[in-house]
Amino acid sequence: MRSPVSRRHIVRGVAAGLSAAALPCLALAQGATQPSLTPGPPGRPGRHRVDEPVAVEVNARPLPSFDIRDRARVRFGALEYRSGLILTSSFSGFGGLSALRLDAKGERFIAVSDQGTWFTGRIVYRGRDMAGLDDVEAAPLLDAHGKPITATRGWYDSESLALDGSFAYVGLERVNQVLRYDFAKGFTRARGEVVPLPPAARKLPLNKGLEALVFVPKVMARGQSLAGTLIAFSERGLDASGNLIAFLVGGKTPGQFSVRRTESFDISDAVLLPSGDLLILERKFSWLGGVGIRIRRLALSDIAPGAVVDGPAIFNADLGNEIDNMEGIDAHVTAEGETVLTMISDDNFSLIQRNLLLQFTLVE
Repeated sequence: MRSPVSRRHIVRGVAAGLSAAALPCLALAQGATQPSLTPGPPGRPGRHRVDEPVAVEVNARPLPSFDIRDRARVRFGALEYRSGLILTSSFSGFGGLSALRLDAKGERFIAVSDQGTWFTGRIVYRGRDMAGLDDVEAAPLLDAHGKPITATRGWYDSESLALDGSFAYVGLERVNQVLRYDFAKGFTRARGEVVPLPPAARKLPLNKGLEALVFVPKVMARGQSLAGTLIAFSERGLDASGNLIAFLVGGKTPGQFSVRRTESFDISDAVLLPSGDLLILERKFSWLGGVGIRIRRLALSDIAPGAVVDGPAIFNADLGNEIDNMEGIDAHVTAEGETVLTMISDDNFSLIQRNLLLQFTLVE
């Protein structure tokens, strides 16, 4: 679905929605000398690259059920399936969607593609079911000089996104860096500033580095040591015990901690619920076992420098379900008080993979 895109309409609508909570700013880089953009390993995006803002027409086909083996099934662990969409577009730059954040109503969205691209727009609903996307725009992530980050070799593997009021943080996995954008200065036309990270972040393995970002707002974590902290999770950076490395950036207690790794799952994204619980989206792949995803619930209060945190799985799915390379997750609360989880997949711009947008109600 598509309607004429107005830059002013998108900037006002999305920025206002995403910043509705007016969360305080985490000024991680204030007073610090910003490091220059260091070229990453060889390789850069090709025909999927976006160099200028452009309106995008996205087609959506509904997924009426999630379980391929039992189409009537709606309950999956602690989640209840609501609706899903298969997204396609003739625009060559559409795809590779690796992170997603929604406004408080679950309508306006901002996403990043692993090709160094912003995607903004609106989810259209029919009742409680998703029906399509509208007002979709693609724009390049810009560096501190106002140029697309892809102009610097290796600076395009944008895999993670966190929001703090008008500020957005984007993680670049290939070079294990984080850029901060002030949406008050032009929304997706804003320029990115490099956020200083612990030296250990630069030592994460190639293509298994920074994969998920979560910002802990002060209004939610008042009195907690993590208030005002950016949490950065690696996909498969492992500590000496084989657990997944994560970092606490800024805040009162910066440092490093680990998430216990089990059943060969890697982290692909995370979201902080209004309750204070942290959900991590994980995936695994093997030639024998195929693809699997799960969601684990962690207690934010367990996270501290040096800690090894763990939590129960509340959702599991495999190729018997309508999944793909699920890389993004977010949550919003409906007017009826239901907590809705939205997941998105990265199709890797492959003909045999899909861009899926899935929604579930968290029932436990």
